[in-house]
Amino acid sequence: MIRVQYFARYREVLGIDGEQLQGGELTSLEALRQHLLERGGVWQVLAEQNLMCARNQELCSLETELADGDEVAFFPTVTGG
Repeated sequence: MIRVQYFARYREVLGIDGEQLQGGELTSLEALRQHLLERGGVWQVLAEQNLMCARNQELCSLETELADGDEVAFFPTVTGG
């Protein structure tokens, strides 16, 4: 099982703050993202170029491998002034 959390604008657009998914073929963050994008509609927000992600509370890239029990977070970049 992989726990997925959505933060900031992603949570608002998707209307949920998180969910749990069966790991199976979701072997990387990119595979997970593609799985979510296949849902269509509002899920296309995760196709943004500036998408940031974390695995087990550490920033990582979409190429990062996933394992059963991992926690993944998707969030937009944050800018400050």
